[in-house]
Amino acid sequence: MDRMPVLFVGHGSPMNAIEDNPFSEYWKTLSDKIPHPKAILSVSAHWFTRGLRVCDAPLPSLIYDMYGFPDELYQVLYPVRGSHKYAHIAKGLIGEKIEIDNSWGIDHGTWSVLRRVYPDADIPVFQISVNASASAQEHYETGQKMRELRNEGVLIFGSGNIVHNLSRVNWNMSDGYAWAEDFDGYIKKSILAGNDDNVINYRRAGSSASHAFYLLDHYAPLLYVLGAKDESDSATVFNDACVLGSISMTGYLFS
Repeated sequence: MDRMPVLFVGHGSPMNAIEDNPFSEYWKTLSDKIPHPKAILSVSAHWFTRGLRVCDAPLPSLIYDMYGFPDELYQVLYPVRGSHKYAHIAKGLIGEKIEIDNSWGIDHGTWSVLRRVYPDADIPVFQISVNASASAQEHYETGQKMRELRNEGVLIFGSGNIVHNLSRVNWNMSDGYAWAEDFDGYIKKSILAGNDDNVINYRRAGSSASHAFYLLDHYAPLLYVLGAKDESDSATVFNDACVLGSISMTGYLFS
């Protein structure tokens, strides 16, 4: 079995699930760059919980956790199976502090991207939450604990945004504010240099870090993914752009 890469996607607007644009078009090519997974572990920014949770439901619910969008978006189906087997392997690797929780399911941070990457919905998917009580260092360490899943044929997939400040969104901008571009560039430079410590300690970026986000929910999936990579992996950067002033679409494939 091929060792799986690890993947972080900047998912941006839920409309990327149904709109054809350069970001969603690139997502369609990712399956050609990744060996066929036995299962996908998704860390989505949109399951933000006190404590760490994992879903082991055989048929996880599809969650439409967005508001005010066109009806077409709420008609999207992505009927994936879950994976009791791999959810419990992940739980065992992470340890006793993670709880089984099937009250959520597969949210749009997961399905908006995966329906582009694997449109047949034929690969089991299970979600692990972002622990709102954890520090950046603890998110990274959780990713390290999950690394062994790569050898089991599991694709570790983080879905969030490196810059995610909805209070500063400008619908008239096609690119990013200078501070958004600066922070996204700082993270990219650090990742390509193999300096995970700079990504964990993101405030080293300076003043741009104070605007990039107010909660770790959308940033933390990147930390899980960085923890799950190792020194033999090389990084591919894709969708390298900021949009709407304050959203980064930049993604990373480590293989």
